[in-house]
Amino acid sequence: MIYVKRILIAIDQLAGVILLGTNPDETISAMAHRRQWKTTERVINFLFNDQDHCAKAYLAEMRGEQNAGEYRK
Repeated sequence: MIYVKRILIAIDQLAGVILLGTNPDETISAMAHRRQWKTTERVINFLFNDQDHCAKAYLAEMRGEQNAGEYRK
């Protein structure tokens, strides 16, 4: 994963923890899908120009794809 993308994900996770009380390693996109916040999910999907962005983020969290290789199962 490129450096800038990792920084943006870290900012997303920090904002989620501070503003929404998410899990520390969860993006706002994944949280919106998990909590079934349909309006928030539609807005995020629109911003990323991807109908399935939040669902993909949730699945990536479940698979641990954002983790370094040594932390994956």
